[in-house]
Amino acid sequence: MTAAATPAPGVGGLRFGYGTNGFANHRLDDALAVIADLGYTGVALTLDHDHLDPFAPELARRVDAVARRLAALDLAVVVETGARFLLDPWHKHAPTLLHDDAALRVEFLRRAVAIGADLGAEAVSCWAGVRPATVPPAVAWDRLVAGCAILVEAADSADVRLGFEPEPGMLVEDIAGWQRLYAALGRPPALGITLDIGHCRCLEPWPVPQCVREVGAHLVNVQIDDMRRGVHEHLEFGAGEIDFPPVLAALREVDYRGLVAVELPRHSHAAPTVAARSLDFLRAAEVGAAVTTGGREKG
Repeated sequence: MTAAATPAPGVGGLRFGYGTNGFANHRLDDALAVIADLGYTGVALTLDHDHLDPFAPELARRVDAVARRLAALDLAVVVETGARFLLDPWHKHAPTLLHDDAALRVEFLRRAVAIGADLGAEAVSCWAGVRPATVPPAVAWDRLVAGCAILVEAADSADVRLGFEPEPGMLVEDIAGWQRLYAALGRPPALGITLDIGHCRCLEPWPVPQCVREVGAHLVNVQIDDMRRGVHEHLEFGAGEIDFPPVLAALREVDYRGLVAVELPRHSHAAPTVAARSLDFLRAAEVGAAVTTGGREKG
């Protein structure tokens, strides 16, 4: 099965989703049901131990069951690959494409692409990883480009869109880094960008709405959360410094049609409550986006 065509936005213009990494204490079936019942139209599914483990037995059967569950709940899906200890129980996110032995990461990402294809995912998201202290920057960069080339080839064969995410503290941490990687890979059509709105406030040189405009032509996946300048901490809406109506207006301006998925991975302890008020906030901000003519982040 190839990736489904991205639906057109509804009357409100944007399609809101919620990340399963913010429902880590729920069974996946239950998390999907809560997300759908709250009124979200999609889900950002992080492959993890209890949420469609790509290394557990009977993968094909389990993927088919999740696909049927998503269809029954009328939820669109993007696949996320940021599980912390899926590959190594001792080291967060290890191994990455930058490590001496990246074979397990490559295999994981290959499986994520295949799962994304079978789920009809709108995008499969990935990132660079933190450069190990023992790996020189030039070597790390060459490893990243080589690993991403393998992933792009797999995605192209599976007709899956990749969203590469700049992540603060990683080898590719900003839009400029993504642009450099995109050029190094020969600007492949299969490779787009995953943009985390909070990250834009954290470290990008432009106002957040301008970040959206800078990558609008390549935008395949959006994560949304609040954040403060210089602090990589995913916050609930209103707890950080972002003015959201101009951001949502910018997403509409660039005709972004993918999911805008809430990214609050440290809020699983209160997932249903946080998800409910997050959607209320986004809906209110979208009303503001319809009439906004601009705006600035606070601080």
